Amino acid sequence: MRTVMTKPWDATSEHLLRELAPQVLGAVARRFRDFSSAEDAVQEAMIAAFTRWPGEGIPDNPRGWLIQVATRRMTDQVRSEIARRERETVVASETDIVLPTVEIESDMDPDDTLILLFMCCHPALTSSSAIALTLRAVGGLTTAEIANAFLVPEATMAQRISRAKQNIRTSGVPFRLPAPVEHAERLPAVLHVLYLIFNEGYASSIGAHLQRLDLAREAIRLTRGAKALLPDDAEVTGLLALMLLTNARRAARTGPDEELVPLDKQNRTLWDRAEISEGSELLTAALSKGSVGLYQLQAAIAAVHDEASRAEDTDWPQILALYELLKRVAPSPMVTLNHAIAVAMVHGPSKGLELLRTLDTDARLSGHYRLDAVRAHLLEMVGDYESAVKHYRIAASRTTSIPERNYLMTQAARLAERRLG
Repeated sequence: MRTVMTKPWDATSEHLLRELAPQVLGAVARRFRDFSSAEDAVQEAMIAAFTRWPGEGIPDNPRGWLIQVATRRMTDQVRSEIARRERETVVASETDIVLPTVEIESDMDPDDTLILLFMCCHPALTSSSAIALTLRAVGGLTTAEIANAFLVPEATMAQRISRAKQNIRTSGVPFRLPAPVEHAERLPAVLHVLYLIFNEGYASSIGAHLQRLDLAREAIRLTRGAKALLPDDAEVTGLLALMLLTNARRAARTGPDEELVPLDKQNRTLWDRAEISEGSELLTAALSKGSVGLYQLQAAIAAVHDEASRAEDTDWPQILALYELLKRVAPSPMVTLNHAIAVAMVHGPSKGLELLRTLDTDARLSGHYRLDAVRAHLLEMVGDYESAVKHYRIAASRTTSIPERNYLMTQAARLAERRLG
């Protein structure tokens, strides 16, 4: 394949490589049906791109270039393995070797990333391991970011991902494109992955930026692909609705210096009304199917927030009712945390603080900054500024997001000044 190097390397080129990585891995893994080796080959292709493209320019077909380099690496590995196994009995050049073609466009799928998503949700893995592996392969999340999503230490998550790869390698179950009948079996894990990728894009858990727009947009794009694949599934539709109804607030979530702006202080005229309209229509369609699930309920909560033209117009009793239903459908410490906020808004902050105390002994959330941040907010609402300052500072010390840390420290400083005044 001839490549023409014309496009210069610039600040957006690294984003391009991150976007292409899961697509290339999907194509190579689908072709060779060996995830671990394909991942290594794609990593080498990425290193080659980082080395060559700044000086030579970006190829006209960067995805094809990366697939070709990774495919050649895989082909060399297959030849080497066959030669190693048959070295003593057969001359390697005489061996009947059948290798995938290196012609790039002949068997390209229109969306190898979506295929990779379903492939990674492998039957040899537990749901949590499949989700963790897929977040690395498809979402490009770091081990630390995935650990944050799962509320576990980074070292624990690193071991989980390593075991997932080993289990695929030793299971004997081929790493291949799942048949249509398998889509439904793997769908819960696929949707959870998309949900977590979107969450990391909408509210980045690590680093200097509050949002990672590339991740959020990719999650929405892939969820649209999943909906096209399974148009009658209410939870796929509900997840897409949730993403759109949440993403609609993106422009109002940060100030001029990328500082965090909380929901009740946002300029709601900046919300994307087209996304809200599309999300609301999708939610209505999903709810009409009769079976209400996790993502539909979360989308319904997001819709109630989006319907309020002012923060004080928010229908908190309806949100509270939805959280109570969500606690029955899909209980989790984060749902309980958000439920406590809704309780505080309807029945008063003291009732919300009572609910928070039930989370103090939950190993999944104890030590998580959000528990302290919510407690600080509710303590501020009851007028206990000294305790609120303490918990704002504890929360700030525990978050790995710089914008969130800055916001929490600002809140602590504001209340400390009020106490002195």
